[in-house]
Amino acid sequence: MSSQPIPQPATIHSRIGAILRATSGNFLEQFDFFLFGFYAPIIAKAFFPSENETAALLNAYGVFWLGALMRPVGAVVLGAYVDKIGRRQGLIVTLGIMAFGTVVIAFCPTYATIGIAAPIIVLLGRLLQGFSAGVELGGVSVYLSEISTPGNRGLYTSFQSSSQQVAIFVASLIGYVLNQAMPADMVAAWGWRIPFFIGCLIIPLIFFLRRTLEETPAFLAMKKHPTAREVFASALDNWRIVILGMMIAVLTTTTFYFITVYGPGFGKELKLSAADSLLVTLLVAVTNFLWNPVGGAVSDRIGRKPVLVAIAVLALLTAYPALHWLAAAPSFGKLLTVEMLFSFYFGVYSGTMLGCLVEIVPAHVRTTCFSIAFALAAGLFGTATPAVSTWLINKTGDKASPGYWLMCAAVLGIIAATTVYRGGRQAVAAREPVVA
Repeated sequence: MSSQPIPQPATIHSRIGAILRATSGNFLEQFDFFLFGFYAPIIAKAFFPSENETAALLNAYGVFWLGALMRPVGAVVLGAYVDKIGRRQGLIVTLGIMAFGTVVIAFCPTYATIGIAAPIIVLLGRLLQGFSAGVELGGVSVYLSEISTPGNRGLYTSFQSSSQQVAIFVASLIGYVLNQAMPADMVAAWGWRIPFFIGCLIIPLIFFLRRTLEETPAFLAMKKHPTAREVFASALDNWRIVILGMMIAVLTTTTFYFITVYGPGFGKELKLSAADSLLVTLLVAVTNFLWNPVGGAVSDRIGRKPVLVAIAVLALLTAYPALHWLAAAPSFGKLLTVEMLFSFYFGVYSGTMLGCLVEIVPAHVRTTCFSIAFALAAGLFGTATPAVSTWLINKTGDKASPGYWLMCAAVLGIIAATTVYRGGRQAVAAREPVVA
């Protein structure tokens, strides 16, 4: 495919303002996703009652995962829409769908009130959120890449992931305050809904921010915008790069969901207090926020491949030993140390991975291919992490066993990164050359 220069974003009056407006929807997505994972034990009792506590928890995590399986569907359907109609309009549509799913979950009555309808409604809300999330990350990443300055694409796209960490920080802070201010039985009865209601209250503000977005110069400069049928056909033609992109993204998604969504649940497995687990998660959100732009900026200077491979190798060698050290004698300090290590892996790798995916997919179907690759990684691997970790610990009795899941993700990342950048160049033709 011929290389076409991307026009400079001179029409973007304020790049900082554009970044904030574009990433605002990511805040809502991760805010609600994290809350669902953190309150999974309570949600399990409220909507999926069972005599077996582990079975109820797996049901809740299962619904969390099923919502994520809608990501690839959203990536295909909404991705084609964004590539055809525009980045700005697409991001407004995805926000509307996501907001509706959030409201549905926040106000759904419990199983004790309406019976079997309760888990069905919650599942519907999660499916809507997953459908929207399928293109939210890809749409925002593409938008940021298309307003970036020369030589700084990795840095710009890294702010997509950094914005999600703000949501994790705010959600953790609210959860920590609630746990300190309310008795545990009150939180379990109705207090857990308060953060979800807060998420509903900020929806109008996010809509306002999204509506003020400008279209990217790169999209406006395209002489022809593909039809949905052409987008689907091109995405199928590029199936190989989509699969490789998914494999590269797996380590990002698994480490993220392990240290954030599953972090408090893992703390409970280790018999640590909810307050300690929440405080660790809150601090992890801060370091995630800081490491993402570092990864993006470093990869802009030395190339994507060295960063991706180095972090994946480190994760492969240390994931299980670190968790084994923690599980042998759990403590707040050890949990913080291990999660900080994984936060470093996630942040630097994620900041690099986003720039990588944007660069290796064809420009005219950039949102679709990016979104499908990441949606598959999140749906099949990342959001399965809480359920898989719970299952591994339950089956093996080894509380360090989730390390095997992270190691598998690292292996996939190494294979894909070395394949894509084999010989210093992409293995699959893309829109433009990238630095290896």
